[in-house]
Amino acid sequence: MVIYMNFRLQKIRENKELSQKEVADILKVSQPTYSRWEKEVEIIPLNKLILLANYYNISLDYICNLSNNRKENKIYNYKADKKISGNNIVTFRKEKNLTQKELASFLNTTPSTVCAYEKGKTFILTSFAYQICKKYNISIDYISGVTEN
Repeated sequence: MVIYMNFRLQKIRENKELSQKEVADILKVSQPTYSRWEKEVEIIPLNKLILLANYYNISLDYICNLSNNRKENKIYNYKADKKISGNNIVTFRKEKNLTQKELASFLNTTPSTVCAYEKGKTFILTSFAYQICKKYNISIDYISGVTEN
């Protein structure tokens, strides 16, 4: 399954009058790596999106083009938390009456991968979080464990 994501990385960076090199330095990656993320040749890891949300003081949902609300009034201090993310994935899955196998099938992965996310052993991939949020109309802030609701 091809995932088309239309993140606002370039637009946000240009609005802040930053170069790709400056943003890459903030994220502690090379400029070519950041450029590939901005051009969506590669998918930016969720932990790097969280760093950007903190830096720009905007929501992950806005960066990921899942919402037009920048939510700038709030001071963001996002922290990637695999356990909270895992609990939120379990809650979402159960609210939608999905089994781990059904969610895994939707994401084109294995039930053991979904189980690892739910137990907080590994952090959910950006592409998987994005797919869930697009299909079920929920917040990527929530799925990634950086907000409580």
